[in-house]
Amino acid sequence: MTQPIQTPNAPAAVGPYSQGIVSGGFVFASGCLPIDPATSTMVEGTIVEKATRALENLKAVAEAGGSSLEKAVKVTVFLADIADFAEANKVYAQYFKEPFPARSAFQVGALPLGATIEIEAIFAL
Repeated sequence: MTQPIQTPNAPAAVGPYSQGIVSGGFVFASGCLPIDPATSTMVEGTIVEKATRALENLKAVAEAGGSSLEKAVKVTVFLADIADFAEANKVYAQYFKEPFPARSAFQVGALPLGATIEIEAIFAL
């Protein structure tokens, strides 16, 4: 049985997908962009500001699904420019503590809506 996640504390999906899905004892969070859920606009500024917004959105989806950042088991970080990795990683370290979840981070050709960062994760319940 799967249950879709819908929370006003994270941006609405920009396509035919759910913010997240609860299934099999896990929360599967869709990729979170640095969109302010209050205004539905992309956050402007540095990668630090954008990573912070994306992680706040991810946190909101995890919590709406009955989990938390502390229960993350796998995170994927997509960057438009790998040169932003070090600064984004500093923000990431403020949100995730030991034992850290498994993680992949890499540069991609492009992200939806011209975003510079997108973060998805899987959380245990």
